[in-house]
Amino acid sequence: MTASRPTTIGVSIPVPAPEGDYLQRRRADFGDDAAWRIPAHITLVPPTQVDDDTYAAFLDHCAQVASSWPPFDVLLRGTGTFRPISDVVYIQVAQGVAACERLEKQLRSGPVKRDLDFYYHPHVTIAHNVPSECLERAFSELADFHTDFRVETFYLYEQGDDDVWRPVKDFPLQGG
Repeated sequence: MTASRPTTIGVSIPVPAPEGDYLQRRRADFGDDAAWRIPAHITLVPPTQVDDDTYAAFLDHCAQVASSWPPFDVLLRGTGTFRPISDVVYIQVAQGVAACERLEKQLRSGPVKRDLDFYYHPHVTIAHNVPSECLERAFSELADFHTDFRVETFYLYEQGDDDVWRPVKDFPLQGG
């Protein structure tokens, strides 16, 4: 019997339409090649390769986490950047930061104990690895952007062979 190929997964909170669609279009406007492969989102678990057994255990873990979490509110407002460490411009999470941080930590405490390259900082990427002038445009043109929404679910995504991230399972927040 041959072993199956690892699956690359991630967990995130999608930015709902129409604002999520708008941010995805703007990411494309800034020249980010990943714009149409990655929906606008707040990452909870970054891209991680898992085998079949770990995947199954992680699905159960996500369901357990979601069952204990109540819905919460997020406010996205203004831009930020990770420059000069990383060529990223993002929309800031202005409200809901602590909830995102606790949820991220709880999700990574199960069968997927992934080390992070950087300290976790919830955000919505709008430009990544594009020329400096495009990063500067993204930073200034979306500086006044704001929206709020209620987080009632998070999603497990899989990265396809075409590098597109697709939601494969939703986990409604059901805590009291």
